[in-house]
Amino acid sequence: MDPVVIPILVAALVVVFLVASTVRIVPQARRYNIERFGRYRRTLQPGLNLVVPVADRINTKLDVREQVYSSDPRPVITEDNLVVNIDTVLYYQITDPRAAAYEVADYLQAIDQLTVTTLRNVIGSMDLEETLTSREEINSRLRAVLDDATGKWGIRVNRVEIKAIDPPHTIKEAMEKQMRAERDKRAAILHAEGERQAKILTAEGTKQKDILEAQGTQQAMILRADGEAKAVELVFQAVHRNNADPKILAYKYLETLPHLARSDNNTFWVIPGELTEAVRTVTRAFGDDQSEAGPARPVPSGKEATAGVDDTSDDIRTPPLDAGSTVSLDAAAAADEAEKQAAAAVSDAKAEAEAARSPQVPRRGRTSGD
Repeated sequence: MDPVVIPILVAALVVVFLVASTVRIVPQARRYNIERFGRYRRTLQPGLNLVVPVADRINTKLDVREQVYSSDPRPVITEDNLVVNIDTVLYYQITDPRAAAYEVADYLQAIDQLTVTTLRNVIGSMDLEETLTSREEINSRLRAVLDDATGKWGIRVNRVEIKAIDPPHTIKEAMEKQMRAERDKRAAILHAEGERQAKILTAEGTKQKDILEAQGTQQAMILRADGEAKAVELVFQAVHRNNADPKILAYKYLETLPHLARSDNNTFWVIPGELTEAVRTVTRAFGDDQSEAGPARPVPSGKEATAGVDDTSDDIRTPPLDAGSTVSLDAAAAADEAEKQAAAAVSDAKAEAEAARSPQVPRRGRTSGD
């Protein structure tokens, strides 16, 4: 190899080394602290930067993005002398790379220790129940203390969150029992309130139902009474307007009697004393006309009717009954007997009425020639 080439190659390598040592490329969100002969010179910003070879060197490379630091659970004593394990999550960001590199040796360890001591001071003034329910207050107090202390380190604490609070196992069991008792109490109260409301609503519904039923029954009874009154009035007017004779009244009287004996619950049936008189009247009016030819004779009235009843008592085939007398026979037998007597009288009355309406036509029976 030519002796001249070797020095040229060495010189070229030295130039390349110097150029490479002069140029520094800093990525985005990174900061490089430069020292010249061991003393802080400046902080390189993202992009292309030129430094003095050999004299300048990079001391620290820092990330200025927001960082997350999770601490291990640390035992903390509450005001009521209970030991709980609390772990926190810290969100911080480097705002001054020079202070973060030269004001504190290890800013993460410093933040961790400061968090533990501040947390013990805060939790020491609270009991367990207040500690479990005051996380927002604890977070705000921690953040205020940490932000004030880390400001001179070039670090800004954005948020401090308590990740978990673990009380002792015995305390957990007692708390679970207490919560279960509270839930059972609320459930019992809600159940009792529901039953009370249900009973109140049921009572109000029953009250309204009884009122409406009573009003309905009242209206029905009023309407029924009005209807019966109008019906009786119409019947009464019709009877007086048509001037019904005793034969029709006796016929209607006897026609009603069978209905009195049709009830299944009758065990004692009272036969009115007027039954004999009504049967005698009908028989007196129509009985003789059925056995003899010729027009129907008028029914005697007054004393003659009374005399006639005495004379024809043997032809009626009904047991003589005084007014107000009762038959103490079996209800069914009495009903059957009364129905037979009433049916016979009704049939005779109907036949005589048919004959009275028809023209004077000779009816079957004995003739004068016979």
